[in-house]
Amino acid sequence: MNKSTWALPVCAVLTTWVYAEAVLVDGLMSFKPITASAYEQTTTDPLILNSEPWVIPKGFTQHIISDERHLDIYPESNDLPDMNTVNETGKHAGRYLYRTHEARPGLDPYAGGAVSIVDLKTGKADILAQRYDWEALDGLVWTPWQTLLFAEETITAVLPDPDVPNAESGMLYEMIFAQNDPATVAAIKVHPMLGSLSHEGIEIDDEGNVYVIDETETGSIYKFVPDVYGDLSSGQLYALRVKNGIKTGVAEWVALDMDQVQINARIAAQAVGATSFCRPEDLERIKHTLFAALTCEDANDPTNSNGPGAILSIKMTSAPVVSYFVQPGVNVPHEVRPTKTTTGITGFMRPDNLASSPDGKLWIVEDNENSDIWVALPDEDGDGFSDGVYLFASLKDAAAEGTGIYFGKDPHTLFVNIQHSGTGNDKTMIITNKRLDRIEE
Repeated sequence: MNKSTWALPVCAVLTTWVYAEAVLVDGLMSFKPITASAYEQTTTDPLILNSEPWVIPKGFTQHIISDERHLDIYPESNDLPDMNTVNETGKHAGRYLYRTHEARPGLDPYAGGAVSIVDLKTGKADILAQRYDWEALDGLVWTPWQTLLFAEETITAVLPDPDVPNAESGMLYEMIFAQNDPATVAAIKVHPMLGSLSHEGIEIDDEGNVYVIDETETGSIYKFVPDVYGDLSSGQLYALRVKNGIKTGVAEWVALDMDQVQINARIAAQAVGATSFCRPEDLERIKHTLFAALTCEDANDPTNSNGPGAILSIKMTSAPVVSYFVQPGVNVPHEVRPTKTTTGITGFMRPDNLASSPDGKLWIVEDNENSDIWVALPDEDGDGFSDGVYLFASLKDAAAEGTGIYFGKDPHTLFVNIQHSGTGNDKTMIITNKRLDRIEE
């Protein structure tokens, strides 16, 4: 919705949000926004949650492509699928879906974090790699040099990597495949030069620079410049610093102490006055803009660590410019949770994961009860804000969250995981407006 087309109703706390005008979001996934979050459709019925857990626009369908009936990595608990990607280039491009699983020490029994693979041609799912010392695997991206980068989202490592025993937080790894076989792992490398951090989002630009984040309430955004394209074993890590001392405006990338970043990059960033944000999580690049989901950011009160969240944009120029691209109260409504006496207001709350659609829109999923999926239009008028933010889907499973939204080779199909489902059956789904003659089960 355009910033000028909505306003909170007079009796806001007693009214479910309704869009001020009927709109059609054009594009390859053209849709009319749903009218509200799934507050009134919340259920614990496994028959519903294992078949149609999302409220979605008319003309779209939803299908499970892999759940714990196909692959059950942690039989005593949820499988916690987090991020998705496919083999975007190379032989068999688009055939294999990869997922990280966010298991943490404390599960009984604990077998370690895992990366799984789903053959989208046959429907077969399997564990691709698993290690006992991997904690809370989260971020995942296919590289232009045809490897997988994945990382641990842990602030304080309980099980340090044996090759980097002094690292205090999570590590970033690279999975290398056998030649012309993106389903067979040849080697896995740890890359401490990209920082010991609570990793989630990972992005790569056209020059091969890698961007990562630190998911803490005072987390920063980082850029790694390798000495050699495609070789992450050496290079320089930088942190983003907004020059005026606040959180938006002209910024710079500041070089960090490379000995310190391998132990605790958070300390290295603080030492140079890097700008901190409230729980930066996922990253997504669209052309020359890098977007970051800030889960608890309060754009009006930087001291508040319990804000509704926001989406940050960073113009990737020689002098980066930082803006709030999506901000509750500016170009999207605030959420007001329903209570026993009120119905609530659908709005933006706790953005977590991001995806870019092939037609240049930013897709956003919340880490929130009745997790919503939003679509943000590009900033065509140049004011730094998205020109419209629209509600695409909402999750009926209040115990769960949607995560890992991703567009693969098919621009009409959105992948999304459902994590810690109240049914105990976590799953990977597709939502599509494309006719499917057969879905593998």
